[in-house]
Amino acid sequence: MSSTLPLPFFGGTCTKAAFSFSLKSSSPLVPFQRLQLFRSTSRTTTRIRSSLFHSLKAKATAELVQDKESGVVATGKPVVEHSRTFIEARSEQELLSGLRKEVDAGRLPPNVAAGMEEVYQNYRNAVFQSGDPAAVGVVLSNMTVAFDHWLLDVEDPFVFEPYHKALREPFDYYMFGENYIRPLIDFRNSYVGNLSLFYEIEEKLKQGHNVVLISNHQTEADPIIISLLLEKTNPHIAENMIFVAGDRVITDPLCKPFSMGRNLLCVYSKKHMYDIPELAEMKRKANTRSLKEMALLLRGGSKIVWIAASGGRDRPDPFTEEWYPALFDSSSVDNMRRLIEHSGTPGHVYPLALLCYDIMPPPRQVEKEIGEKRIITFHGAGLSIAPQISFPEIAAACEESEAKDVYSQALYKSVSEQYNVLKSAIHGKQGLEASTAGVSLSQPWN
Repeated sequence: MSSTLPLPFFGGTCTKAAFSFSLKSSSPLVPFQRLQLFRSTSRTTTRIRSSLFHSLKAKATAELVQDKESGVVATGKPVVEHSRTFIEARSEQELLSGLRKEVDAGRLPPNVAAGMEEVYQNYRNAVFQSGDPAAVGVVLSNMTVAFDHWLLDVEDPFVFEPYHKALREPFDYYMFGENYIRPLIDFRNSYVGNLSLFYEIEEKLKQGHNVVLISNHQTEADPIIISLLLEKTNPHIAENMIFVAGDRVITDPLCKPFSMGRNLLCVYSKKHMYDIPELAEMKRKANTRSLKEMALLLRGGSKIVWIAASGGRDRPDPFTEEWYPALFDSSSVDNMRRLIEHSGTPGHVYPLALLCYDIMPPPRQVEKEIGEKRIITFHGAGLSIAPQISFPEIAAACEESEAKDVYSQALYKSVSEQYNVLKSAIHGKQGLEASTAGVSLSQPWN
């Protein structure tokens, strides 16, 4: 198996934005390091739970004060002081003025602060589009917690291991992401295709089988959107799915807290392998370690892994402006297939289609720089799965040398067909009537 690991990731293509981060630390350019999960009481106690109610924020602040009164952490190390500027904000004015305060204090780089303010404005406008009467409180609560954790990671950067397991306590990063993205989804205009197959997958996981979802990829928020569309019907899948993730989403300061709430297999993207040629060999070695982690996970069974087979996010056609799933990289698909076959555990490959680009569309171009302009809107989303596709059946009907490409094309064709049904339902306003013989749509949250 190639050590270059041509596996894709979510949210891994970035462009120059109205601001560009100057946090050029060495962490994005070194192999993924193993790190003690909680390094200080400030990290343990100040990453409080996201909530729509200020009472929970007050409770968490009280816990922060109580813990800090001890002066040391369990290991006996002195407490690292974390600014409480954002978590104590009670209005939009206080929150935004806190940015200036932290910049003036030298705790927050000016360009990162500019990025945070830009996200705030776009997020606020998107949530207001929903017509939710509680929008003001939702925005303030979610952005207060987001600002606090962005600052916290600037103060004490978190480093991801090759296999990162979602951080659920003492601060629940998974629910933080859920609460942040949920107000952006128009559930009245959102659909899930072939829900029965997700129940089928749950049964296979209970039996110890592995499942790989070969998918298209549209936004940085794809993992969270997927879990939100499944949280009512298939919470086990929603919470335990493992995502193949590129280094972009674990180094971009505005992505990291959301990534910390997901189960990730961290790789360096094939598309960015040679951005800095002298680092290519180091990246390949890091990816080899991630391959080994994935192989170990699959040997244990009962794992569900999501992979964006194109190696990046979908983009609109430059001439028609129409969005379609990007073509799959057959090497990525074949790598995953072989990992499953060699795991010693029964495995299944399903094609998965995702339509959600309106919520957080990617930049039009793929560039090297980290730090992209976040455009955010309130919109419907769609998720659909089709029956598993067997490689032996595909291989038996073609030449051995062609099997890898034919298999990848079969998966892509299924994803594209499902995508078109979702598109008719959401953009074509056909709703459930867009269902076909191959894609039965439902709205399980109603």
